[in-house]
Amino acid sequence: MNIATTRGQPKTMSLPNILTYARIAAIPVVIGCVYWQSILDGPLWLRWVALTVFIAAGITDYLDGYYARMWDQQSAFGRMLDPIADKLLVASSLLMLAADNSIHGWTLWAAIVILCREILVSGLREYLAGLRVSVPVTKLAKWKTTIQLVAIGFLIAGEAGEQILPATTLIGIVLLWMSAIFTIYTGWDYFRAGIHHLIKEDEG
Repeated sequence: MNIATTRGQPKTMSLPNILTYARIAAIPVVIGCVYWQSILDGPLWLRWVALTVFIAAGITDYLDGYYARMWDQQSAFGRMLDPIADKLLVASSLLMLAADNSIHGWTLWAAIVILCREILVSGLREYLAGLRVSVPVTKLAKWKTTIQLVAIGFLIAGEAGEQILPATTLIGIVLLWMSAIFTIYTGWDYFRAGIHHLIKEDEG
């Protein structure tokens, strides 16, 4: 039976939304494995488990949108939950990596910039939604997200990854800074577009 033509199925239980739920469910697994390995001094293979689950979660971010468009299963619930799942995954991973000292010193500022931007854009989108104004995701923002996820992936691999590629952590830090730079630019882009609509609303 073609999933796209299944009738009577609640939109909240469509395959794209199930993939989004899976991404949220992956968060405690990733955080738990990193916490166990670093804070509780567990075995290094836990880092590989965390990385595998994180990569799988990142892939669902692409697949849920792909299947939603291909099978025409886009829904308001999915549009609301998808970015929330992304932000939860990124924010929780960054906080855990800071707690286990994978991110430290000046690199903490890169993480702070990323988190502040996510809060700013989320608040802006929520307000504009009340005005029925949509702020589309730009291609640069998508690249930012990709670099961000890859950076976090390298940092999650951490000490375990160093055994295969000695520069694993350094690569993760460099990519995180690149992501932070893109974050500032795209954040300003969204903020400028949002302010434009806000000014029009006040003048109207």
